[in-house]
Amino acid sequence: EEATMDTGIGMLEGMTLRDLAEELQDEKVKGYKERLREHVAQTFCCCPGENLSHYTPLTISRKPGNKPGSEDEAVGTTRGPTTLTLTPQRLLEPQGDGDTPRVLVLVGAPGMGKTMTVRKVMVEWAEGAKHTRFDYIFCWDCTAMATTQQASILDLMSQCCPGREVPLEQILGEQEKILFILDGFEALGFPLLGPEEGLSSDPREPRPLETTLRSLLRKILLPGSSLLLTTRPAALQSLARCLEGEHYLEILGFSGARREEYFHRYFEDDAKATAAFGFVSISESLHGLCAIPVLCWALCTLLEQGLEKKKTLAESSRGPTGLGVFYLSWVLRSRGRQSPQHLRPFLHNLCSLAAEGIWKHKVLFEEEEIKARGLEQPELLPLFLSEKIPKKGVEQGNLYSFAHLHLQEFFGALFYVLEDEEGAVGGSGALLKDLRGVLESYSQSREELSLLGRFLFGLLSPKSMEDMEGLGCRIAPGAREELLRWLQGRLRGLSHPGRELKVRDLDTFHFLFEMREKSLVQSTLGGFRAVELQDIKVTLCDQMALSFCIQHWAGLGSLSLRGCSFQPCSRGNSQGQEEPGSPIHLLCRALGHAGSDLRTLR
Repeated sequence: EEATMDTGIGMLEGMTLRDLAEELQDEKVKGYKERLREHVAQTFCCCPGENLSHYTPLTISRKPGNKPGSEDEAVGTTRGPTTLTLTPQRLLEPQGDGDTPRVLVLVGAPGMGKTMTVRKVMVEWAEGAKHTRFDYIFCWDCTAMATTQQASILDLMSQCCPGREVPLEQILGEQEKILFILDGFEALGFPLLGPEEGLSSDPREPRPLETTLRSLLRKILLPGSSLLLTTRPAALQSLARCLEGEHYLEILGFSGARREEYFHRYFEDDAKATAAFGFVSISESLHGLCAIPVLCWALCTLLEQGLEKKKTLAESSRGPTGLGVFYLSWVLRSRGRQSPQHLRPFLHNLCSLAAEGIWKHKVLFEEEEIKARGLEQPELLPLFLSEKIPKKGVEQGNLYSFAHLHLQEFFGALFYVLEDEEGAVGGSGALLKDLRGVLESYSQSREELSLLGRFLFGLLSPKSMEDMEGLGCRIAPGAREELLRWLQGRLRGLSHPGRELKVRDLDTFHFLFEMREKSLVQSTLGGFRAVELQDIKVTLCDQMALSFCIQHWAGLGSLSLRGCSFQPCSRGNSQGQEEPGSPIHLLCRALGHAGSDLRTLR
C-alpha cells in the first residue's frame, strides 16, 4: 500500500498535478498517524506488568524553576514546592505560571510509578481522548535502548511503528505536534558531555546513540518538538547539562486517600478491598509503605494470595525486606511438589546473577548468562525474571530482567547471606569475605548500595532468618555478627575524637529499623548522646526509621535538624476521607515516649 502511494505521488508530481500529489501525500500521512495510534494502543495496553486499570493518581511536587533537591526546597522558603495530584491528562497541560512545558522531567525513585504514568499517557493519546495537541508521540524504553550502538533519530522513530515509513518531510513541517518520551533515562548511563560542534541537526544521519540523543535534548535536532523524560534522581545532574527551560515534577507517591482508592482498583470487589485495606491500616508501617506504588502493588498481590492468613501476613510484611521474604515464600511454597532442597541451587544461582548485575550496573541479562548459571528452567524462571523478546529481524537472543530493581537488590543481598550450597562457607569464611567487601564498598561512598545494605540488615533480623530457615534456606554462620561489627565500627569512624558522640546519617537508623530489635537499638546507640542531621530531605520512610530508633534509645539527649525538609503526609479516616497530618507527627510522637532523656531540640 505504501509503495503504491509513493508511486502514485511520484507520477502526479511528474505530471505537475501538485494539488493531487499533496492530497495523496496527506492521505499517506493520515494513514501513518492512524497506524501509529493503533500500534501504541496494542503495545501499551497489553504490555506485561501491572494492569493499567489499577492506575491511581499520584501526589507530585512541582518545583517553581528549580530542580528537585535544590536549596529552594528548604522548609520556610517562599518559593517552596507546590504539592498537587497528578493525572496523566494534566501532565502536559499549562503549569501554574500558565506556561505549557516543552521539556518536562518526571522524577521519582524506583517504584514510584513513572513508567505506569507513561503507559497511561500513551494509551490516552492512542484512544484520542487526551493530549490532542500532539499528532505524533514516540516513546522509547531507555533500558531496551541502552544496547543500541548507533542510530539516527529517524531510525529510533521507525522502531515506534514497525512496518510503516515515517513521513519525515511532513513531520519536520509540524514539529510542535511531536512529543518524544524517554522512559527511564538513568538506564542509559550517559555522561552527556562534549562540545556542541559534534552534535547533528540531520534526522537521517546515524550517529552514536549518545550523540543522537544529546542532539535531541539540546534542541539541535527537531527544536520545535516537546520532550517528556522520566528518571531517577541520580541522573538529574547529568540531565541538567543538556536541558534548558525544563520543568520538573517529582513523584511523592500515594496520598492517604489514594492508597485506599488503589486497593479498590486492584481488588475490584469492594468487600475484599475494604477488608484488605482495613488490615493494612492497623499497621502504621504498612500503611506508610503503601505510599510507594510498587510496594502498594506488592502488598496487594500478597494480600490477594493470603487474605485469609492474616497472622502469617502480619508476621511477614515488614517493610521491603518483609515483602521480599513473603514473596519468596509464596513462590517457593507454590511449587509444592518440589522440595526446598531441589529449589536451593536455582535460588543460589539466581541471587548470584542479581549480585553480579548490581556490581556491573546491569539490569538486562542475556540468554547465555541465564544458561551459564543453569537458570533455564521454564517452570521457575518466569516466576523471578521477565523475558524481553527481541523484535523481528534482530539477531539477538532473548533478554531477561528482574520484575523490578528492588527485587534484583533483594536477591542480590540474599546472595551474600545465604550459605553456599557446597558448604564451603562455614570454615573458610569465603562468603563472609564477599559480605565484608560489600560493606567496605558502601563505606567508600557507593551510595547506590544503600538499599542493598538495608536488605542485608533486614535479612539478618531474627524474624527473617527464622522465615528463611523455614523455607529451607540456610543463612551463612557468622554473617549477622560480621554485619553488626561493621555497623559499630562505622559509627565510631564517623564520630569526631574528643567530641560528643553523634549520629549524623539516616542510614544507621534504616539499618536498625530493618532489624526490628528494640534491644539492638539500645546496644548499638547506647554510647551516643546526640543526633545531628543537616540538609536532608526526610521521607516518610526515613521518619519511620528515625522514630523507631528514638523510641528505643534511652540515652538520646540532643536532636538537631538543620535545613531539613519533611515530606508532607496525610492520613485517611474511617470514611476514607483524607485528613491533613503534621509532616513530623511520627517524630513528635516518638520524642514524647516514656523514659526519654531528651534535653535539647533544635
